[in-house]
Amino acid sequence: MDKLRITGGRPLEGEIRVSGAKNAALPIMCAALLTSKPLVLTNVPALRDVSTMTRLLSEMGVQAERSAGRLVLHAASVKEPTASYDLVKTMRASVLVLGPLLARCGRAKVSLPGGCAIGARPVDQHVKGLEAMGATIAIEHGYMHASVRSSDGGLRGARIVMDLVTVTGTENLMMAAALAEGETLIENAAREPEVLDLARCLGAMGAKIEGAGSDVIRITGTAALGGAQHQVMPDRIETGTYLAAAAATGGRIRLTGAMASSLDATLDKLREAGARIAVEGTSITLEMTERPAAVSVRTAPFPGFATDMQAQFMALATVARGTAVITETIFENRFMHALEMQRLGADIRLEGNTAVVNGVERLQGARVMATDLRASAGLVIAGLVAEGETVVDRIYHLDRGYETLEKKLSALGARVERVS
Repeated sequence: MDKLRITGGRPLEGEIRVSGAKNAALPIMCAALLTSKPLVLTNVPALRDVSTMTRLLSEMGVQAERSAGRLVLHAASVKEPTASYDLVKTMRASVLVLGPLLARCGRAKVSLPGGCAIGARPVDQHVKGLEAMGATIAIEHGYMHASVRSSDGGLRGARIVMDLVTVTGTENLMMAAALAEGETLIENAAREPEVLDLARCLGAMGAKIEGAGSDVIRITGTAALGGAQHQVMPDRIETGTYLAAAAATGGRIRLTGAMASSLDATLDKLREAGARIAVEGTSITLEMTERPAAVSVRTAPFPGFATDMQAQFMALATVARGTAVITETIFENRFMHALEMQRLGADIRLEGNTAVVNGVERLQGARVMATDLRASAGLVIAGLVAEGETVVDRIYHLDRGYETLEKKLSALGARVERVS
């Protein structure tokens, strides 16, 4: 099993390009199931989750051709509308095939999802919304068995009020509604930029969607969607991770191909920590000339502070001046990285869904274990600022969401290598 060996104590300096967003690419890939025409995607990141989704779609009969960030998906027919446990257990986003399969085929068998062990992420809102549109869904032996009677004319538009904000739930229902008869209204919808990117792609395919990016989305169903070309948005979490790493190490970096408007909350907190940030078009430059100041964060759905940036800011807080209070409101089990950071000498006290971090002048390298995707990134940042050598184990989590992380960090002057 691969590990990352990091020799810390060196500020990050230089320029790298931001990759396409994993959390945008995965639902957009599932949108290929909605049409018999080819969907051509660019700026697709080379990630394990993207490879897993490609395998999942291929098992259903979708033809996939990939080369250098370009992915062509062609679902001329769907031979088997089933998402098996073997693939779904490794990636929660696999549940995003449920809506498109129901809309296109009238039936689907999808394993209950797995993914990172960061807490319960139920699919009840997906089920509730699809049932409101006329689907019948039963959960048996770990699978969702979904169908819609052809005698009823397939899925029908409905008013759906989400009990809580869910990104994948919103995306699943948007895709199902694109082929449903009549109008669907999704209230309390997720506002994340990745939802808006999916709406742009669906619009290019011929879907009629209004309000994406707000908490009320209106979809008027069409009889069929066509092919399209779409460029996946830049990854705002990858962007924020490298910016936080530069701030923690006292460096100066420039990120190109970024979308600053998608991470206002992150940029505001980095400025509060003392970083100087300049945005010019699709580039972001960050410079930190002093030890960062402690900043407190509270995670919230977009446009609030992203839960996917919480671990990275905890790493920043470990070496900051003062005390930071980090409150996690999205997932109940997302502080496992705190215990690993303590092994590096961090002063962190956990109180329920809150972590109180007293900054120390320096961390010390040690062997640590990654527990989920974003925890991995937080541990890497902690390793970059620690004295001596840090080894991060179980980095297969990183490969799910960060494209060639060790190569990009090396390009910024970090001493990082992948070892078996």
